[in-house]
Amino acid sequence: MRSGLVQLGAWTTATGAAVALSWLGVHAVLVDTVFEQPAAVQLPSVPSTEPTGTSPPASPSAAPPPSAVAPDPAPDPSPDPDPDPTPGTTAASRPTTPARKTSSPPSTVHSYPVLGGRVALDQRPTEAKLVSAVPEAGWSVQVWHGDQWMQINFSKDDRASVVMVSWNDHPPTVQTFVVGN
Repeated sequence: MRSGLVQLGAWTTATGAAVALSWLGVHAVLVDTVFEQPAAVQLPSVPSTEPTGTSPPASPSAAPPPSAVAPDPAPDPSPDPDPDPTPGTTAASRPTTPARKTSSPPSTVHSYPVLGGRVALDQRPTEAKLVSAVPEAGWSVQVWHGDQWMQINFSKDDRASVVMVSWNDHPPTVQTFVVGN
């Protein structure tokens, strides 16, 4: 009976050590490769609406504490119906709304679920940018890109799922297909 307990203890210790060592090795590899931080899509900023007058800045004691400051209301999406001030009104006394930023074209993020993962693309009228490519468990992902094209491959064993994006003198087009079994 005693030798059976010794053998069981030795087997349990060896199995626990092997599982712990395997987990540490796999964990170290997966943390560096699979779980990369996604790239954030940059949103346009709203320019400041502070008047550019010659008045001196308010003294620090006159300013309300930060917790008492109410957040700015959302800008009105409708255009200003009267762009010129009415007679007797100066531009400085009119309420101002933040100017819309028109320097960059609008973008739309589209998600494409494919065999082996999911791809998110920021598609603009003249280009596309990869937001994220997340493989499913057991799949790997590779990305290739040029000036006017991009290819994202998800692969596992003898199967592959491909996402092709191109925008050569046209809006971005996305094609997906599966290679293998």
